Amino acid sequence: MNNVYKTALITGASRGLGWALAKILAREKWRLILDARGKYALLGARLLLKTTTRVAALPGDVQDETHVEALAQQAAAWGGLDLVINNASTLGLSPQPALLDYPLESLQQIFRTNVLAPLSLLQKVRPQLKDNARIINISSDAAREAYAGWGGYGSSKAALEQLSAILAVENPQWKVYWVDPGDMRTQMHQEAYPGEDISDRPLPETVVPGFLPLIHGDLPSGRYRALELIPQPLFHEEA
Repeated sequence: MNNVYKTALITGASRGLGWALAKILAREKWRLILDARGKYALLGARLLLKTTTRVAALPGDVQDETHVEALAQQAAAWGGLDLVINNASTLGLSPQPALLDYPLESLQQIFRTNVLAPLSLLQKVRPQLKDNARIINISSDAAREAYAGWGGYGSSKAALEQLSAILAVENPQWKVYWVDPGDMRTQMHQEAYPGEDISDRPLPETVVPGFLPLIHGDLPSGRYRALELIPQPLFHEEA
């Protein structure tokens, strides 16, 4: 596939999975529109990538309508989008409380970031989404499994998955994927387990190959686990 003129918008792109995806797409010469709340981390990411491809780095909060409008304007200036990765997310309180102890204002904040902000972004960039564009919404196994203490984050990701499923039905001209990347060694995962050693979790870079069949292939819209899409090496029995 020739990606010279393809453009991707990635939120939460200064660290973790978003940064790992940005790096692989930069190597493939995708033009990148990157978002993150941390201004200096995002500008540092741009400095590292701009020698490889065109990069627009727009610091801001995906809950901010003005910021989202700026992302849409950048997409329009570059002739539209082939890929949107809604990766920006929030865990909520750390350590995570039980649902009956969860402050509702904090729970509302989680839903604004993890559910409403991705939809708001897609509404804004809808005119820039090309036919057969790919939309990848980052989910979690917490959307499906009832883990004690994960009621806030997990329920927000469950809502994002249902939102994604309906988007796919309503917009068959695009590929809409909601993807569980699995446990990773990220700052958010560390916040979920404060004080614990998470060095046994894989780095986000090891998960990225599982996203490539969704970005480059023709898989139908739906829910996927990234680890199940990573090509497995072929072993040949020696004579």
